[in-house]
Amino acid sequence: MPPRITALTDPDVSASSRRLAWLASAPDGTPLGSAFLRLFTKEGQEHLAELETTVHPAERRQGIGTALLEAAVTAARSDSRRSLVAQAEEDSPGDHFLADRGFRRVLTLTYARLVLADADLAEITRLAELPHPGYRLTSWEGAVPPELAQSYADSRRAMDDMPMEDTDYGTVVWDVDRVLAAAEAIAKRGDLLHTVAALDATDGSVAGFSELVVPGNGRGDGQHYGTAVLPEHRGHSLGRWMKAESIRRARAHHPNLTGLLTDTANSNAPMLAINDELGYVPTHRAVEFQLGL
Repeated sequence: MPPRITALTDPDVSASSRRLAWLASAPDGTPLGSAFLRLFTKEGQEHLAELETTVHPAERRQGIGTALLEAAVTAARSDSRRSLVAQAEEDSPGDHFLADRGFRRVLTLTYARLVLADADLAEITRLAELPHPGYRLTSWEGAVPPELAQSYADSRRAMDDMPMEDTDYGTVVWDVDRVLAAAEAIAKRGDLLHTVAALDATDGSVAGFSELVVPGNGRGDGQHYGTAVLPEHRGHSLGRWMKAESIRRARAHHPNLTGLLTDTANSNAPMLAINDELGYVPTHRAVEFQLGL
């Protein structure tokens, strides 16, 4: 008997997206799987939807994932989306499921972890303290200070040419409101946002940034959200400088953190090299898939 697919009300609405949800259940009401469809709403990404599907391991290969996918695709098309993206760990059941249903592999990501107890803190400190003529570091917790808000929002274009291979991810358009909304969303869920920025010494503008999100209790693993340098400021090792300082600050301010997580496109050789130099060890790879609608 086919699963019952029930549309749910999902309260996860942000300044840049909203989300739809479905539950797959057996005739007796037993949950079998779920699907979430994120519909991006900001300028530059109105064409895009992102899918996350989960089926209980004991219930796989019974058409449950296919039924959830069909519900999500129908909703995405009804909302005039032209691209649906999804991610799965390489060589996992999700990887094969998406490939078998017409999704294209468009990007491979390497996930890595820095075990803070094993980190070479002396070397990281040395890298963080190296002089970079023409630049200086600053940092803040939570929302960007008002005096840097516009410059920081402008600096987000540093992510525009981030290697995305064939992914039709659009262009994320950042302004001050979006920067502040992102920080607020992190704070509302109880996490801590730490940002290190490199400033151009000539005018004080933001030349690059490195964001790290730490669990609110200061335990477990922190997650790097992004490290990027504006094209006109590249070639000065600012990415390594900022990420080293971010690690040093995390170790000093959150002694109970066990590790830091990062993920990087396999085509982003400079950032992979920085991660390797700072001591991050690859843990697994994931594949980004895309389906044209």
